[in-house]
Amino acid sequence: MKRTRTITITGLLLAVFAACLIWLPTAFAGELNVYTALEDDELAVYVPAFQKRYPDIKLNIVRDSTGIVTARLLAEKDNPVADVVWGTAATSLLVCDDLGMLAGYNPAGVEKVKTGMKDTANNPAHWVGIKAWVTGFVGNTIEMKKQGLEMPLSYANLLKPEYHGKLVMPNPASSGTGFLTVSAILQLMGEEAGWNYLDQLHQNIAMYTHSGSKPAKLAGKGEFPIGISFAYRGFKQRSKGEPVTVAFPKEGSGYDVEANALIRKPRIRKEAKLFLDWAISEEAMALYARVYPIVATDIAVDAPEGWPADPMSVLIDNDLQWAAKNRKAILAEWSKRYDQKSEAKK
Repeated sequence: MKRTRTITITGLLLAVFAACLIWLPTAFAGELNVYTALEDDELAVYVPAFQKRYPDIKLNIVRDSTGIVTARLLAEKDNPVADVVWGTAATSLLVCDDLGMLAGYNPAGVEKVKTGMKDTANNPAHWVGIKAWVTGFVGNTIEMKKQGLEMPLSYANLLKPEYHGKLVMPNPASSGTGFLTVSAILQLMGEEAGWNYLDQLHQNIAMYTHSGSKPAKLAGKGEFPIGISFAYRGFKQRSKGEPVTVAFPKEGSGYDVEANALIRKPRIRKEAKLFLDWAISEEAMALYARVYPIVATDIAVDAPEGWPADPMSVLIDNDLQWAAKNRKAILAEWSKRYDQKSEAKK
């Protein structure tokens, strides 16, 4: 009887030991690599909200400008590091999807996401949007007055000779804001007229930055009177007390959808899907809506001060598929023509 009991106990110990061995490879199951182009001050709000709900999931956030995030994803295509992409341009994700880098997944609540803000070509969806970010002009009221400049209210205004050397704009190869602005100009004007316009605009540009938010920040500090940036950043600078005003080009603002995706990997963690569920939840959408009036669901949003009552009215009729398909050619042509004025890379 004692012998039988000893064997039984030994068997139980071996079973526990074997279970531990099975568990060891998944010791990092509560850890996710998240690539994002969301702004740092946004992440400071969103990440704690997720971690409060899911304290056992560690998020390794890799944050950079859209173009840099896209380049990193493409460089890692054959050996992906990211588990999910959060808040990166849909046009970039479409490029990745064409290369087979995205796995299909319908996060909980995807049916509430508006058409045009999610992938409808595949089921399950390969990308799902959270909000849109749009071109905005950010002007320093003190510096403009000092230099006798008026706030530009259109793309056409930007070509005025008095703006020579007064404008800063993002490089579209490294900045999603830069790309959506260039894409908008080419779509609005047609490619031939659009490139002719950009040639003329180039004469007034002092510098192309590698960050979409930097032109607004430089304007806020008074280093340049006017930055071509995105509206959120201009309003954010103003809320900090900086003397800036924000305008939307009357021809229509370029925009892109900040979207999420599941990266195709040999082992997809269940926590990655859980994160994507949360990232379009009502809780998350309410956080996005605090500063972005164009979000992916019909959650009630009060447009922040400075936006028109109907925020959608500022947007161009944007063809995201066209932008993604032509992205590589557009960036190559832009770099050949204008890259000499880009700021030095760190």
